[in-house]
Amino acid sequence: MAFEAFYRRHVAAVGRFVARRVDDPHLAADLTADVFLAVIESAAGYRADRGSEIGWLFGVARNVIADERRRAARRLRVTGRMAGRRDLDADDIARIEERIDAESAARRTHRALSELPEETRALVELVAVDGLTVTEAAAALGLSPVAARVRLHRARRSVRAVLARPAATLA
Repeated sequence: MAFEAFYRRHVAAVGRFVARRVDDPHLAADLTADVFLAVIESAAGYRADRGSEIGWLFGVARNVIADERRRAARRLRVTGRMAGRRDLDADDIARIEERIDAESAARRTHRALSELPEETRALVELVAVDGLTVTEAAAALGLSPVAARVRLHRARRSVRAVLARPAATLA
């Protein structure tokens, strides 16, 4: 019962988090489910004194997405194509495509963030995109709040410069 309540409370936020980072509805559905499977496996590692549930959950989601990207790169190298997608019905695909379309501006920002170092990019995403406080994001990434604030200031300046470029240069 507790997990069901946790799932219902956070599934929409995790779905949006994933949809901002991938543009395939099948993969978005699979990764959202994988995040909650990973949560079940790692629930004992959650420490409320280190940050909020959603901050921890987004940290888990980042790891799940990164793992999938590594797996996909290996599959592409070995087989030259993606495999293993589960079937979705038309309603599932329509709902996920709507979510992906709604997050298109966020994907442009995410592409701009790709020019930042990985840890700095993760910090910006957790604060600016996913709504964590700087302190929560710092805890999720193992940084001090002061270091996080300095990195965030520098990163925002850099991302603003990238987003000022015409959209075609971000593709």
